[in-house]
Amino acid sequence: MTARKTLLDQDGVRLDVDDAVATVTLTNPAKRNAQSPALWRALTEAGRLLPGSVRVVVLRGEGKSFSAGLDRQAFTPEGFDGEPSFLDLARGSDAALDAEISAYQEAFTWWRRPDLVSIAAVQGHAIGAGFQLALACDLRVCADDAQFAMRETSLGLVPDLTGTQPLVALVGYARALEICATGRFVGAAEAERTGLANLVVPLAELDAATTDLTAALLAAPRDAVVETKALLQGAAGRTYDEQRAAERAAQARRLRDLAGIGE
Repeated sequence: MTARKTLLDQDGVRLDVDDAVATVTLTNPAKRNAQSPALWRALTEAGRLLPGSVRVVVLRGEGKSFSAGLDRQAFTPEGFDGEPSFLDLARGSDAALDAEISAYQEAFTWWRRPDLVSIAAVQGHAIGAGFQLALACDLRVCADDAQFAMRETSLGLVPDLTGTQPLVALVGYARALEICATGRFVGAAEAERTGLANLVVPLAELDAATTDLTAALLAAPRDAVVETKALLQGAAGRTYDEQRAAERAAQARRLRDLAGIGE
């Protein structure tokens, strides 16, 4: 049995790996796991450090909240120590601003890698960037006290950390627009009803439910899960006949692999 190893512990992020399961933990409960550029760089690094043995990544937040969103210090004229303030970024060139936001987004993109299944275990508040981080994952297991909100528009901003596409895919355009434009809270019951949450459990059962889902995901052969995820991820961008063809090609690879004659 492989011992659990901590591969990263800095800037409010800890990465632990135990064979096929990695756990990424947001570790600043005093600030309700508020986010910053330093935290985003640490999340990006966590993705880069994942060993090839990892099949499931679980994302958690310590304390009462999953993540209360962007640290409000970002909106001060000074911003964060050693970081360009948002005002500084706004005064820069279009290319520089685009590159900076693109770098921030890297913290949110790797969770949907085809070789992984990612699970956000959400309790308490998941607001703004916190909501988008939960949306970055493939699956969401929520405690019954979970509260999602997209507050960017109330600040004169837009959700720009990759959350808009998965939100529309999960709840539909009209509901996504209403959630984002009003900034209202979406509770756990609504999240489950609308497909935003895969599962809602009492807070005391969140860890156990996440562990059970992880075990279920690991029960099937890895290559079958990877192929199935690729089929589902690409389905929206294919025609019906294109999806049929993709299914046939994937099944051919699986059958040859099972027969011992795969590449």
